[in-house]
Amino acid sequence: MNEPDERLAQFVFTLRSKGITDERVLTALETTDRSAFIRGTFLDRSHDDMPLPIECGQTISQPSVVGLMSQALRVGPRDTVLEIGTGSGYQAAVLSKLARRVYTIDRFRRLTDAAQARFQALDMHNITVFTGDGSHGLPGQAPFDRILVTAAAEDPPGPLLAQLRVGGIMVVPVGQSDTVQTLIKVSRTEDGLDYDELGPVRFVPLVEGLGDE
Repeated sequence: MNEPDERLAQFVFTLRSKGITDERVLTALETTDRSAFIRGTFLDRSHDDMPLPIECGQTISQPSVVGLMSQALRVGPRDTVLEIGTGSGYQAAVLSKLARRVYTIDRFRRLTDAAQARFQALDMHNITVFTGDGSHGLPGQAPFDRILVTAAAEDPPGPLLAQLRVGGIMVVPVGQSDTVQTLIKVSRTEDGLDYDELGPVRFVPLVEGLGDE
């Protein structure tokens, strides 16, 4: 086994050991090269299961967290997904291999421009990128089958819940501090909303308005 194959095998083993068992999600992660979404001094850490800093004071999540969030969403091949917080574009790229269409929004134009260029270079044509205030979602494209929030809110945001169709799922980190957050899965049923706690996480906060950079 040569070094790239060995590294990929170790990558998949790590994902499985962290509880990612959905074969579609594992395949999406395995076939999405994280190094394409990282620049500069951290490029050689792209296959490590750890968050890494990117531009605008944001981070690219560790692959196991991307996998666990994607798995919790239970994305079907005909689903339309809204992602809040494009960041590097890595999570949206993984989702694009699971869903029919992915809409992703970020408050930093510098990040959305870079992510859009990466998607085009990788021939990922089912991702639509917006620059805007993600806390309001994309009402013009709603309702969505799945919504993924990659920044922590004090509570699941009402405007986003309103854009989730019946039968839909939203996964969002919830917590009032940077250190104590819980990943929440919200399912919309005919009778209302069901909430499930998935475990502790740590994300940058969900901020209203547009970024300065």
